[in-house]
Amino acid sequence: MNQLKLFISLVLLCSSFSLLAQNYNNPIIPRSLPDPTIIKAKGGFFYLYATEDIRNTPIYKSKNLVDWEFVGTAFTNETRPTFEPKGGLWAPDISYINGKYVLHYSMSVWGGEWTCGIGAAVADKPEGPFVDKGKLFNSTDIDVQNSIDQFYIEDKGKKYLFWGSFRGIYAIELSKDGLSVKPEAEKKRIAGTAFEGTYIHKREKYYYFFASVGSCCEGVNSTYKLVVGRSKSLFGPYYDKEGKDMMDNGYSIVIGPNSRFVGNGHCSEIVQDKKGNDWIFYHGVDVENPKGRVLLMDQVKWDKEGWPYVEGDSPSLSTPKPVF
Repeated sequence: MNQLKLFISLVLLCSSFSLLAQNYNNPIIPRSLPDPTIIKAKGGFFYLYATEDIRNTPIYKSKNLVDWEFVGTAFTNETRPTFEPKGGLWAPDISYINGKYVLHYSMSVWGGEWTCGIGAAVADKPEGPFVDKGKLFNSTDIDVQNSIDQFYIEDKGKKYLFWGSFRGIYAIELSKDGLSVKPEAEKKRIAGTAFEGTYIHKREKYYYFFASVGSCCEGVNSTYKLVVGRSKSLFGPYYDKEGKDMMDNGYSIVIGPNSRFVGNGHCSEIVQDKKGNDWIFYHGVDVENPKGRVLLMDQVKWDKEGWPYVEGDSPSLSTPKPVF
């Protein structure tokens, strides 16, 4: 009987270890990697870029979205953009356009809401080296205060840039190479003054407008949250679950705080695993180690009305891994 009990205990213990091995823990990378963006490149690797708490824009790669390797930076001190001489490189957005990897970036100093702007750099490989192509525009050029947090999207054969941070969200058409504003294109306001960090995801008949509200950068006092609205048109109007227009600062919360992670927001693109599950990266503040904004990941699920949600409406601690 004692041998049987021992055998059962060993089986249960092995099962527990097996279950743990199939899970991942947040944070995915326990160092400051704010405002992540991600792309799947040829060869099957995912590449992730983030705001430069690691100088010159850090790049990581992974086969499974869980185990990440640092591969370098998009720029060097000699090749980094210079149109805002003392500015930091914020909120990169990676895309594959006409056979090139195009990295749109924001460049700003804290509080420099009329001198900040958006630029682009290109590379033949996702790990770079990236060659800066210069400024698309700054706040003064485009007459939009706080012109940062850009997002590139293609729709119906055209290329667009969305951008803005707590001064309205705007969109404008780009040139065919995505490196400049299309001549004579006019900007269009899309959402109100509550938002920054736009990401738009097309799923079935809707465009889902993800953004962040609240304060990003006050450590454990940060109030950042990831929110969403949706529309049947790329340019809106976007409405929340209750029917409030995002132009009037309506939104529905996707990821809020919990006892471990606060200030959670500014999401990456949604990517799918081999099982068709959707995953999203974002940053948050770990209250157990509140230095910087760490990289978090969660599965995005969809309710019967087609709205996105994350289990518990806040970051997970231990969750089954993506399937690859």
